[in-house]
Amino acid sequence: MATLNKDVFGLTVENHELVKLAYDAYLANSRSSHAKTLKRGEVRGGGKKPWKQKGTGRARFGSTRNPIWRHGGVAFGRTGNEDFTKKITRSSKLLAVRQALSMKNAEKAVLVLDKEVKLTGKTKDAVKVLKDMKLEDKNVLAVAAEKTPEILRSTNNLPNVKLVRATYLNVFDIMNADAIVFSEAALKATEKWLMGEEK
Repeated sequence: MATLNKDVFGLTVENHELVKLAYDAYLANSRSSHAKTLKRGEVRGGGKKPWKQKGTGRARFGSTRNPIWRHGGVAFGRTGNEDFTKKITRSSKLLAVRQALSMKNAEKAVLVLDKEVKLTGKTKDAVKVLKDMKLEDKNVLAVAAEKTPEILRSTNNLPNVKLVRATYLNVFDIMNADAIVFSEAALKATEKWLMGEEK
């Protein structure tokens, strides 16, 4: 039975501010900025003045593509160049991951495989492992030391399983998993990375 490092899985988390910051940063950095609106100068039409400047009793307008008109342009709309990224230091990110793992471990959601599982690339192999651990109906985060072709083929067709390499663990995946399953090699790689022994 593998022993979990208390500096990684046994932290006392007094508040969730750092975990929340890392969670929000993950979502923000995953956000795309493809949306774009048309300004008044980009909307088709509107070249002719709707009515003369004076004498009609109505407000003066020079174009039907004015933002306050229907079918007009959009004022202060999205340009497609927005940057939604949130920066978080490496040390803060690693601490947030350690805190998240500690919280999950306190819930007894961190599991380590007793023996090395040989996956041949067939989905039924991964299904058998999940059934043996009674995790077939839960959202599982599987942590591997390396993403081999056999592991990828075994887990790709399982909608409730997400495979991640040990050094790519993040707060978002950890907090949204019902169970986190490590191989012994992945556990060693994770602890080495989170303790700053690997750059």
